[in-house]
Amino acid sequence: MKRVLFILLSIALLCSLPLASCQCQLPETTPGTIPETPQSIGQGGVLKLYGIDPITLDPAISGEMTSHEYIAQLFSGLVRLGDNLEPTPDIAEEWRISEDGRTYTFEIRRDVSFHDGRGVKAGDFKYSWERACDPVTGSRTAGVYLDDIVGVTDVLEGKAREISGVKVVDDYTLEVTIDAPKSYFLSKLTYTTAYVVDRANVAPGGEWWRQPNGTGPFKLGEWSENNLLVLERNELYYGEKAAVDRVEFQLWSGVPMRMYETGEIDVTGVSVTYIDRATDEAGPFHQELRVVPELSFGYIGFNTTRPPFDDANIRRAFTQAIDKEKIVSLVFRDLVRRADGILPPGMPGFNENLDGLDYDVDRARELIAGSKYGSVSGLPPITITTAGYGGLISPWLEAVICQWRDNLGVEVTVRQLEPERFLYYLTEEKDEMYDLGWVADYPHPQNFLDILFHTGAENNHGEYSNAEVDDLLDRAGVETDSHLSLELYRQAEQALVNDAACLPLWFGQNYILVKPYVEGYELNPMGFAMLNKVWIREE
Repeated sequence: MKRVLFILLSIALLCSLPLASCQCQLPETTPGTIPETPQSIGQGGVLKLYGIDPITLDPAISGEMTSHEYIAQLFSGLVRLGDNLEPTPDIAEEWRISEDGRTYTFEIRRDVSFHDGRGVKAGDFKYSWERACDPVTGSRTAGVYLDDIVGVTDVLEGKAREISGVKVVDDYTLEVTIDAPKSYFLSKLTYTTAYVVDRANVAPGGEWWRQPNGTGPFKLGEWSENNLLVLERNELYYGEKAAVDRVEFQLWSGVPMRMYETGEIDVTGVSVTYIDRATDEAGPFHQELRVVPELSFGYIGFNTTRPPFDDANIRRAFTQAIDKEKIVSLVFRDLVRRADGILPPGMPGFNENLDGLDYDVDRARELIAGSKYGSVSGLPPITITTAGYGGLISPWLEAVICQWRDNLGVEVTVRQLEPERFLYYLTEEKDEMYDLGWVADYPHPQNFLDILFHTGAENNHGEYSNAEVDDLLDRAGVETDSHLSLELYRQAEQALVNDAACLPLWFGQNYILVKPYVEGYELNPMGFAMLNKVWIREE
């Protein structure tokens, strides 16, 4: 999932705002039951958070973390990621998988309703998925997360109106057939594109999602743009009902760290500017600091369809001209970890022995000389596309551009797009390079390697194409032996690194402060917190 990269004059680099879904310390619940709240924790109250306006609240459209933060609280799907990050029942209380691994039969809970009280049935999922795949909807995620289902491609291409691989057996039984056995299929259904929506709510069209009728643990109570967004507890929720009455997001309301100090918000990300104060063992914040590794990486993408990055030697040269250790240390203050590959630590298939392209300026210059362009003077003008407002670019991007200038003698121009346009139209808008962050939607190497670099993939913004890599990814996706599958993914990652399909820069971590009276606020490695898990301790 794309991370929104935004810059505010009042916020320093790397203010990692808490952004949706959660690994919680509470036990898993059985369908229809609600765990008892510890006596020391009070019911009710208001959780106060910092936020920015969502770009959309339509589950079929959302493709970035800012929107997903809210959608995950308002809507839900057949399955979700459990505390162990494996798919676990949600609206579907159970499922069966056919012997050939291609047909999934989901049994839907009978106690699930939309916020307005109408019961959810199997047909609602069929409608929701077909709507997501309808070209009129304009989803850029349906083809990524639903494309394993038989018939989805025909709907996406306008050749059919119904997904042939989705069958409503009865009101509470849904049968789904995929094109081949795939270990990650259920994980893909945890993404927002597979969430259920109410046909009556969606039918008017337009920005229907400003008054969403979802199924999640919260309802949208108020949304005043650039000011306040309020989530209210959904009393009809079928799962673990929210302990807090409301969650108030203060939108664009100031410097989060200062707001945290004054008690205006209960949770904040810690930026480079404030990291010394937060980590000072003698200071007031050290006991409230949490450090959570995140399955994410930041990278520079190359437009492989346009000179000069159609030449692998130039891509390798621009990669080997960057001193990542210096950037991680001086710009990020070691808040992140240097990335030589694509799969982050903690991800299945992470390769500690991966052979990266080391920092080597002499080698970078040799690669340019050996390229079809012959020298720096032979390179065409180069522009990098980035997201942001007001012409300000991030310090790390400034540092990267400076190193290209100093080490290679190459001038790189920056073109900035509004984040909402950058995130949803990057493939069309990109120049010779672009910068992006990617956070796992589910802990599987397919979610990075296949989605970002397979030929023709929706999120392959650089339009990279490599037949060897495609073959490895295709084989890994259908390999039933998990060890063999992971080995194929490792080979694919090494091939991508060797070919400089992108310039990996860092793997992420979340540094957050949480007030002592807030219980149950936990980020999982995807950087998400499900807010119905949170209690406010009575003081």
